[in-house]
Amino acid sequence: MSYYLNLSVLSNNQNDRQKKSDRSKLLSAEARRILSLCEGRPITDDDIAREASGRPFFPCLDTDFSISHSGALAAVSLVRGKNLRTGCDVELVRPRKRAGEIAREFFTSQERKYIESDKRPDGTRFYQIWTLKECFLKLHGLSVFDMIGVPSFVNGEGSLLNTGLNQISFNLYEFIGNDEERYIVATALQGGEECQPEIRWFSKNFPELSTTNHTNTTNF
Repeated sequence: MSYYLNLSVLSNNQNDRQKKSDRSKLLSAEARRILSLCEGRPITDDDIAREASGRPFFPCLDTDFSISHSGALAAVSLVRGKNLRTGCDVELVRPRKRAGEIAREFFTSQERKYIESDKRPDGTRFYQIWTLKECFLKLHGLSVFDMIGVPSFVNGEGSLLNTGLNQISFNLYEFIGNDEERYIVATALQGGEECQPEIRWFSKNFPELSTTNHTNTTNF
């Protein structure tokens, strides 16, 4: 089994910022570029099929992948091996006015207590829970509207779980950029042994985020 978290950073200079929709398209294209580099050949729409849920996959390869992007960071979680599945989500950490409302609607009571006890004002714990739930949904080909049914990632003692969930292993990372922008990234792996993915950078230019500047905040 080969398991990777592939990352790439686009320019995040204020002068280079596009409209949100244009930025999203650019990041999505960058994620596709990462996928092509991982496979050693251009990846076209003909190479990718979709499950009934709309989840993309390679029909002719023992490779599964998941794509996510936020802020200036594009991410692709990829695993090679039979009957393996992966999910990935990345979020730029920034204050959200509706964080409490979202938590009340989609998170468990234990998760809400965990978030409310966060001593960091930027909502780090909210994004930890959100990315973990999102990569769970992506692994199963579910939508955000199914989030309310995702099991809790916080135990009765108020701490993040330190074991797998439903035979799925998760990894949670915090990356800090040179401009102090922070990202939370979560990956999920089903069908293989519990392990951390190897982190690989695919930036065209010198990355604004450094592999020596990340911390694995939680591994469970």
